[in-house]
Order: sequence, then structure tokens, then C-alpha cells
Amino acid sequence: MNATQVVERTMPSAEELERFAAELDAIGRRIREEVGESDARYLRRIVALQRSAEIGGRAMLFAGVLMPLWGAGVALLGLSKILENMEIGHNVIHGQYDWMNDPVLNSDRYEWDLVCPAEHWKKTHNYEHHTFTSVLGKDRDVGYGFLRVAEDQPWRPANLGQPLYALGLMFVFEWGIALHNLEFERVLAGEKPPRVMLRQSLPIVRKAARQLLKDYVLFPIVAGPSAPFVLAGNAAANVVRNVWAFLIIFCGHFPEGVEYVSESSVDAAEPETRGAWYLRQIRGSANIEGPPWFHVLSGNLSHQIEHHLFPDLPSCRYAQIAALVEPVCRRYGVPYATGSFVRQVGSVARRLVRLALPCRLSSAGASLNRV
Repeated sequence: MNATQVVERTMPSAEELERFAAELDAIGRRIREEVGESDARYLRRIVALQRSAEIGGRAMLFAGVLMPLWGAGVALLGLSKILENMEIGHNVIHGQYDWMNDPVLNSDRYEWDLVCPAEHWKKTHNYEHHTFTSVLGKDRDVGYGFLRVAEDQPWRPANLGQPLYALGLMFVFEWGIALHNLEFERVLAGEKPPRVMLRQSLPIVRKAARQLLKDYVLFPIVAGPSAPFVLAGNAAANVVRNVWAFLIIFCGHFPEGVEYVSESSVDAAEPETRGAWYLRQIRGSANIEGPPWFHVLSGNLSHQIEHHLFPDLPSCRYAQIAALVEPVCRRYGVPYATGSFVRQVGSVARRLVRLALPCRLSSAGASLNRV
């Protein structure tokens, strides 16, 4: 597909939804039974590639006075940080490889090269986001507490600047992720005492201190005369990682075609059925199309739909799962949003701009987009 496409007919009936869930359950069981040594080898190869890229990148930065080597060093170190955060850290912390019983590559012990402590990420992402995916008022990843990305979110004058806020967030994304757990929006609304926020900030301060010490003090000191080049290279590599992670995550959650549901729709007296849960995961996600290397660099979050359906399965299986899930969605008339990287980036940008406007204007923009 060359554009963002949403496959959609009428929503399935209760009986169809039950059969839909049974088919997805069967896909999950089938893949779970296949998981084994090949997946472990894949992860170990990625870890080896990441470590080689970091060693090579840092070595080139030490020779930073030679600008071509400095640029290559930034690229390699940025690649290392992307692989470590996206394909290793994110997926290991999800518990995708706990079955390996590796002393390091497991969700209980792994600490990634990011300002946000892994324990905080497990709460805001693994629990809140994956439990309440796309539920307004419960999934705090919907707009991260300050961006309006859904028509049903109230418009405030401050939203007029959200395209600029998002642009700024892109360059410092790891810091935004770290601060997300502090729930500034709840503190400002008087729903959370500031002292609780300050107490929660201590692990972030400790982790941030270690990260800053490593990239901006220790490695530059070791580099001696090349210290300025190493410091600048480390900063540039962090920006490269931040921009890439921001684009992948936003393209998986906020392009046109992704839908959100009200809190009341999942707070009903009757518990949410398995089919309804699957449906919410799919409607609240979007995939990004690209070659195999693109999927690896995205941590396979380019298959965001499949990640939301089966977050504990090894990410290297998502392409295989997607080939099974999309036909099922087509048969049942369930929307399956997917598109190229460029198209999804443009779609996210349009949505942020459109919803920066007051409700009437943003609704009018949505109508024009559908024409």
C-alpha cells in the first residue's frame, strides 16, 4: 500500500466478534508454540550488533577531529542506542524473552540506556497503556497529557501551540518519557499532591545522573583532547535516537484512522469481552510499512497492531503474525490502519495541526480530510 489505508466495513456483531476473538486466540497459540531457540538466536544477534555499533561509534568519536569519522561515529552510536532502546530494551522489559532465563535479558533485571527507569516504564507503558489502550482518561499515552489527538478531548487555548510542543518533544523524547510517570497534569489539576510527585522523581533523578555522567562526563574525559567532539557526538546520537523513537511511536498511535474510546465504554457493569478487547487494540493502533531493516530499527513497533494484540510475544514474530491478522480483520470488517512511513508521518502532523484548532474548526478539517 502506498498510502495510509483503513480497511473498514460495519462493525462485527456479538457473535462475529466471538468468532473473531477465537481466530486471534488461535494465532497467538500457534506462534507461542513455535517460539524457541531461533528467537533466542535473533535476540543475541541484535545484542551483538548493538554492542559492535556502540564500540565502533565511540571509537570513531574519539578520533572526532577527523569530521568524516565523527559523522560516522554519531551514526553508529545513534544506531546502537536505537537498537538498544527499541528492539532490545522495550521488548525485553515487556517480558518477551523471559522464557530464555537469561541473567540479563529478562524483564526483572534489564535496565536500558534511557533516562526513564525501567520500573517506571513498566507502570506507565506495560500496565497503563497496554491495559487501557486508546481509552480516553485512562490511557495517559493518548496525547501524553498535553497534546490533543482526539476530537473527544476538550480543546484548550494552549492546544494552539501543540504542533510546536510536539516538535520540541521529538528532540528530547527520552526526557519526556521519563517525566511522563510524574503525572504533571494531575498535579496541576489538584488531583495529586506535589510531594508524591517529588518522591516519585527521585529514581528519575538518580537514573538521569548516571546517564548524564556516562555520556557527558566520563567518555569525554577519557577522550582527552577529543573531549569536545565526544561530548557533541554523544549529544547528537541521543538526539538521533530521540527523533527516531518519537516518529515510530507517534506513527503507531496518532495517525488518522486510529480511534479512541470513552472511559465509560470500558467501565460498564459487564466486563469487556475478549473480542471487544482485541477490537480496541486494533482500532487504537496503526502499522508502518517498510523493508525488513526498517522493522528491526523500529523494534518491530512498525507492527504496532500486532504488538498491542500480543505484547509478550517476541517482536521478531510480528511480521509473521501481521500476515495472519490482517486477513482476519478484512473478513470481519475490522479496521486495520497501515501505511508507508512518510504517509504516516504526514498523517500524524495533519492530525496534530487539525486538533490544535477549536472543536468546530477541527471537525471541519476532519470532514475535508474524508472528502
